[in-house]
Amino acid sequence: MKRHMKKTLAALCCLAVAIGAFSGCGQSQGAPAESEPASAPPAASGQAPEPESETAAGGEITVMLPPWAEPSPELLQEFTDESGIKVILNVVGWDDIRNKISIASVGQAAVADVVEVDWSWVGEFGAAGWMEPLDVDAAVQESMPPISSFIYDDQVLAVPYSNDFRIAFYNKEHFEAAGVTEPPATWDEVIEDVKKVKEAGICEYPLSLILSATEPTTNTMLWLTNAKYGPFFNDDMSVNHDNVLNTLNFVNGLVNVDKLVDPASLNMKDTEVDGKMMANSSSFMVAAIAYNERLDDPEQSQVVDKTDPILVPGSEAVRSATFALPEGLGIPKYAVNKEAGKKFIDWYTSPETQIKLYGEQGNIPTSNVALEKMMEEGTLKDGETVIEQTTYISSPFPGGIPEWYSEMSNAVYNNVNQMVQGSITPEQALAGIEDKVNELRG
Repeated sequence: MKRHMKKTLAALCCLAVAIGAFSGCGQSQGAPAESEPASAPPAASGQAPEPESETAAGGEITVMLPPWAEPSPELLQEFTDESGIKVILNVVGWDDIRNKISIASVGQAAVADVVEVDWSWVGEFGAAGWMEPLDVDAAVQESMPPISSFIYDDQVLAVPYSNDFRIAFYNKEHFEAAGVTEPPATWDEVIEDVKKVKEAGICEYPLSLILSATEPTTNTMLWLTNAKYGPFFNDDMSVNHDNVLNTLNFVNGLVNVDKLVDPASLNMKDTEVDGKMMANSSSFMVAAIAYNERLDDPEQSQVVDKTDPILVPGSEAVRSATFALPEGLGIPKYAVNKEAGKKFIDWYTSPETQIKLYGEQGNIPTSNVALEKMMEEGTLKDGETVIEQTTYISSPFPGGIPEWYSEMSNAVYNNVNQMVQGSITPEQALAGIEDKVNELRG
C-alpha cells in the first residue's frame, strides 16, 4: 500500500476544501473522563438567568467543551492574561453536550457562555433560534473554509476549531506478534489480520467499533458503508438499500459470528470504545485524526510508539473513503456574557492558538494560516499519511446535510444497536432505517 507522498501545502489544503464543501457529527473523540461544575448552570432551572454585575459580566465566562477540546491551564492563563477574562471550564462528554444545550435553550437559559457546536447540530439549532449569530470578519472566513458548515440562513452560528476526519490506526506490536508484517489495505485484509491476532491469544477483541445507541454509531455506519461498499444515500437522499444491507450484515458478523468486537462496547460511549486501543486492549480502529497524537501521549496512552496511522481500508471498488466532521464554538442565545464569549472564540480559533491546541490535543487546525505554518515547520505528525487520507474525504450527504439529520440519526443508531444486541435481524434494522428516512423525506 502506498504510504508516502510529497509533503505539500496544496495537498493538505484538500482537507480544508473538502470540509468546506461538506455543509451540514463530529464526533471527535477523546478521553472518557468528564467533569461538571460544582454548581449547576442556569439551564437546570428552566428560566433565564438573572443579569450579573458589570464586573462579573466583563471578567468571567463559562465554557463547555468535550475532552478533546480542553486547553491546558497554562494556555487558558494566556487568554486570561491577554484579555482579563477568567474562564470557568466545564468539560463534558460529547454525547451529553447537545442535550444540555437543547434543554437549557427550551427553558430560555444558557448552559454556558461558550459551547461546543457540532456540524450536525447546525440545522436544528439554527431553525430553533438557539444560537447567537456571530460577526466574523470576511478575511477570517476566507482563511477558514470549514466555517461554511456552520452557516445557517446566511448567519455564522459557530466558528470551527477542529478539522476532524476519520483515519485508521493499528497496533504494530499486536500484528507482528500474530505474524502480520504489513498493515491492511482492504477490509478483507483487516478481518483476516485481526482474526490472527485473536487466534494467537494476543487480544480477545481486537477490533474497536462504536455501536452503542448513540450518535457516533451513525457516523460508524456512514464511514464504514462509504469505505467498504459505497454511498449510504442515493442522490435523492433515499437509503442505498444494497450498500447499507451489506454493511449491516458485515457488522453483525463481526459482533455475533466472528466475536471480534467486545460485547461490552455495545453499551459504551464512543470515547470508551476508542480508549480501548489506548489501553492496549484492541488492535485496530478507525477514529478521529486527533488520536494520531493521543496514542503516543504517555500521559494518556499505554501504547506509545506501538501504533501507526494508516489509510482507512477500502475494497477493490472503493479507495480509502472517509469523511470529515468539523466542530466549532458558538454562543447560546441566552448567554449572559456574549461579548466576552466572542473574545474567547476569536482567541481559541486564532491560528496561533490552533497550533498550540494541535500540540496539546492533536486537533488539526481549521485555519489555512495555521496549516501553512505547520507545513513550513514540519510539525504535522505522520504528515504523509495524514495528508494522503485528506485526499479521500467526501461527503456522505448528496446536496448537503438534511434538516432532518437528527431524526434520521436516531433511527440509524437505535436500529443498529438493536441488531448487534440480537433483538432484530439486519433486514429488520434496514427496514427501520429506510422507513424513517422515507417518512422524513416526505
